[in-house]
Amino acid sequence: MAARPETARRILLYWMDATMGFLGIVFALLAVLHWTGGAISLAHLAAVLACQAGFFGLFPILLRRAYDGRPRRPSPLLLVAGLFAAGALALLPHQVLTDTPSWVEVGALWVSVAAIYLPLPLTACVGAGVLGLTSAWVSFVTGRSWSGVLISQSLSAVAMVAAMLLWRWLWWTIRDAYDGKEAKARLAVAEERLRFARDLHDLLGHSLSVITLKSELAAKLATKDGGRAAAEMADVRHLADDALAEVQLAVDGYRALDLDEELASVRAALEAAGTRCVVDARADGLSPAARALLAWAVREGGTNVLKHSTAGRCTITIDGGVLEMRNDGVRGLPSEPGNGLRGLSERLVTAGGSFSAEPTPTGEFLLRAAVRG
Repeated sequence: MAARPETARRILLYWMDATMGFLGIVFALLAVLHWTGGAISLAHLAAVLACQAGFFGLFPILLRRAYDGRPRRPSPLLLVAGLFAAGALALLPHQVLTDTPSWVEVGALWVSVAAIYLPLPLTACVGAGVLGLTSAWVSFVTGRSWSGVLISQSLSAVAMVAAMLLWRWLWWTIRDAYDGKEAKARLAVAEERLRFARDLHDLLGHSLSVITLKSELAAKLATKDGGRAAAEMADVRHLADDALAEVQLAVDGYRALDLDEELASVRAALEAAGTRCVVDARADGLSPAARALLAWAVREGGTNVLKHSTAGRCTITIDGGVLEMRNDGVRGLPSEPGNGLRGLSERLVTAGGSFSAEPTPTGEFLLRAAVRG
């Protein structure tokens, strides 16, 4: 379910965007109020708003660059954002600094976004310098205690840095978990292919080697000893028949699915992808052939839920020879069935059963397969 990690990422980043947007609007309104009250000039207001727009505009870009990758060096935009933040602080008179929320929080915000680009020791040094300078400046223009301002701003900065690092760690954890699941699935497919290749090699390698040698020998004997050449070719034919029979047995073994194992496998795969799966199967009285057909239907249905839906819940019910798989992850309008569903339908119909797969009026997707017991 590739959409789920991306959805988590968007929710996380959009939530932080909304928070930064709200703070930007509040600070802009405060500056406008001081301009309407005559505390600052229009030129002063324009400069303040420009610095605000630069800082809050770069903030989402810096977040996305840090969340989508693991930056090994600070982005030049980090320095630009710091300059905008410094400009917003320096341009404001002391009246604005006494408002709540304080403009000095912009410095703490800048330190928090810098923390996701810089190593923690360097972040601590930069943060100490930024907060020390801004606290000294606030103390100078307001007359407040420098140590009191520094402690207050340091606590805010530590909280923001911790939150920023926690948010990023949560996203990386979600992404790494999903990537690990994808890698595990690819590894399972690769291992199955290797196993199939080994089985074919074991089955055919020896037989084909002997067939090749006997064919070469028969070709040499054809002009010298026709009887022996005919005998060698008869052996070649028997060897080819035996090899073909072994391959057919091997393929039949791959085609034969166990219904209980398939139900457990599909349930585990769906729940690993975040889809709750409920299984209610009563198929003890079915013949091996009918159980194998239903196993194929379960496998194909589970594959389609994983590949083509955003289901949060899937129910698998088997009552006698009737299988129903329902999921709530219908996306868009129904399209033409894929090769898997067409092949499954042909297999069931050929065996005297029936098959359907389509959305329901209740907003679910229903796969229904019926077989003769």
